[in-house]
Amino acid sequence: MSEKSSLTFNRTLLACIFLIGTFVTILNQTVLFTALPEIMIDFGISAGTGQWLTTAYLMANGILLPVTAFFISKYTTRQLMIVAMSLFIAGTTLAAVSPNFTLLLIARIIQACGASITMLLMQTVFFIIFPREKRGAAMGLVGLVVAFAPAIGPTLSGLIMNHFSWRYIFIMVLPVAVIVLILTLLYMKNVTEVNKRQKIDIPSVFLSTVGFGALLYGISIAGSGSALSAALWSIVGAIGLTLLILKGLRSEKPMLEFRVFKSYAFVLSTIAVVISFICLMGPQTMLPIYIQNIRGMTALESGLILLPGAVVNGIVSMIAGKIYDRIGGKYLGVIGYILIAVSVIPFIFMHAQTALWMIVLFYALMIVGISMIMMPMTTEGLNALPDHLINHGTAMINTFRQVGGSIGIALLITIYTEVSSHAVESGRLNEVAQSQVYGINYAFIGIFVFGIVGLVGSSLLKSRNGKAAVGN
Repeated sequence: MSEKSSLTFNRTLLACIFLIGTFVTILNQTVLFTALPEIMIDFGISAGTGQWLTTAYLMANGILLPVTAFFISKYTTRQLMIVAMSLFIAGTTLAAVSPNFTLLLIARIIQACGASITMLLMQTVFFIIFPREKRGAAMGLVGLVVAFAPAIGPTLSGLIMNHFSWRYIFIMVLPVAVIVLILTLLYMKNVTEVNKRQKIDIPSVFLSTVGFGALLYGISIAGSGSALSAALWSIVGAIGLTLLILKGLRSEKPMLEFRVFKSYAFVLSTIAVVISFICLMGPQTMLPIYIQNIRGMTALESGLILLPGAVVNGIVSMIAGKIYDRIGGKYLGVIGYILIAVSVIPFIFMHAQTALWMIVLFYALMIVGISMIMMPMTTEGLNALPDHLINHGTAMINTFRQVGGSIGIALLITIYTEVSSHAVESGRLNEVAQSQVYGINYAFIGIFVFGIVGLVGSSLLKSRNGKAAVGN
């Protein structure tokens, strides 16, 4: 039977619990970037092996996100938040004391399970506890967490690594996670609609896991030279997802409701969100390569150069959310993608002696554009859906952002790698450093193209005349 909690709740307190809890869990996506060299030495592993600490985290996140939509329908808000924070605390504790790489990798996967639940649950709950006219501002706070936390991860871990071992990266977030769990036990209320009789669809869970898991794995190894293996895994993933979609369309109560894509506004908004995520992660991947490999600076210095962009992200996300409540998503999307396209141009012509202030300035400008798109467009898409599909829409947007972002980033890395190697082999550039800059330039051309596609897609959205989307 379906039921919805009638308990009164403190909206501000609930929002704070979710924001802090999700901030801590999402922060762990990127905190190991600067710690990887020391972990490699401690466990005697290669860089390729060590990179799985981040790759496996993102893969586990992407696999669990679709299933979480079912969990939100089946279990109460309080139950899910308790499980999510308990998983994260268990994974973090295991990571801090792991005696070998295998246990550390398992710990990261456990962490990711907790993180995926908190992120999706927070967005669903915010759409329930905030009225339609305040959802933009509320999702601006979500944007602050979703984008700001991973952006400051490398800088924060770099500061910790300057004084302590990599284990303290996990030790220092444990107290905050424990406090969030205690607050959840004391104050969390059930606000989502629950159907206790709903049974888990095992075949759909299997197809979802195989589909998203194989696809993400294929994408993750695409740039390692295993082209055939990457293609085979991607094909397996595509087949799994196709079967999942067909099964879902034939079911009255599917685990993941693909009918949300019947909404024109939801489709365009999802595309805009995915492209904005690529435009965010692309520079965060390319610029550290330039700053550290070409300019010879440290990982901490690289993080500090990108830190102003992270701060801007947090500020603009909140402002953009409030603006969305007044004018809707179309104009924010158009202006945001124009800013992205303009700010990318200097990076296309970047060279080994480019002034650092230009990198800081134009990266921050790019982040302004991204912040005007990511959460406002998420809100635009979800507002186009009826309330009973919000959890499915949230799962879809986050999953496609993860998968689409992974595909886009893999493409940009491939462009960078191929252009760099070809420049040396053809004799056009004699120095490796120059060829790397050349590859980075072309990667930013790719980001520019993504930005133009996003601009066109955003311009196709209907104007809401100052109101959020309420239909298809």
